[in-house]
Amino acid sequence: MKNLFKSLMVFAIAITLPSCSNDDNNSQPKTIAEIASANGDLSTLVEALQRTNLVNTFNSSGDFTVFAPTNAAFATFLATTPYATINDVPVPILTEILKNHVLSESFTSSELMTGYYKTLAKETASSTNTLSMYIDLTAGVKINGGVSNGGANVILTSANILASNGVIHVVDRVIGLPTIKNHAIANPNLSIVTGLLVDQGLVPTLDGTTGSPFTVFAPINSAFDTATLNLYTGLSDANKTAVLLYHVVGNANVLSNAIPTGAITTLQGQSFSISGTSIDDSGSSVNKNIVLTDVQCSNGIVHAIDKVLLPNLN
Repeated sequence: MKNLFKSLMVFAIAITLPSCSNDDNNSQPKTIAEIASANGDLSTLVEALQRTNLVNTFNSSGDFTVFAPTNAAFATFLATTPYATINDVPVPILTEILKNHVLSESFTSSELMTGYYKTLAKETASSTNTLSMYIDLTAGVKINGGVSNGGANVILTSANILASNGVIHVVDRVIGLPTIKNHAIANPNLSIVTGLLVDQGLVPTLDGTTGSPFTVFAPINSAFDTATLNLYTGLSDANKTAVLLYHVVGNANVLSNAIPTGAITTLQGQSFSISGTSIDDSGSSVNKNIVLTDVQCSNGIVHAIDKVLLPNLN
């Protein structure tokens, strides 16, 4: 069983992409590091692996999936930073960026599914939970919402490069360390709440670190039925903001296995409680349920819920 978080939209999709052979049929399969070193278009990646002492990791036995940025992808990345070359990027930062391109199990393109996977990267939001990656297969292989959202696309003609210790998929961008905003945009099943956050000007909060880490209980699209949308639309601007902030807990990165049993105070100021996967909010007698857990971001964590939480707005 592959180690991944399945989103509500996870479904089995088998896709066939061109594969690249590592060598002639008489040779033994090479390691990920050896294949990258022999590919001139991955020379910046090799420099980065050397700088962070990760070459041995990808030369040793294992079972990895590596999304490998091209030299052009690294050039685009460096152009957005104060660093002139990959060797100018601080090692701790570069290490986590590289680990954010790696899954701990190997997946060919036909084994991937639309949904969440765990990378090897960690950020300060959690000392134990590694960052999540969202892969969308509806059109090609899009990672974390694609290039416009700090993610990347697999270059289909350079997918499924098999190695002795895993598989390489070449990508067209360096994949950024995703924030809550990035993950909200990446998952199409969170598009309604993302749009409401944009309308209320709250996206910068969930893209930043002030007051972080955040724990967000994000309603999926089906939570916004006609009655709920009518109720929300009729609220004042201040109350719309209050409803959205009621879904966010500040200064906490609460994993699903560590949710407290008492009252949980939100950024809106009121609290709710959770028993198992059921949430008891302030403004409704209908309990809400957690349906997806532990989407780890660089500035917090997201749990998806099946209905909209309501504070007491009286």
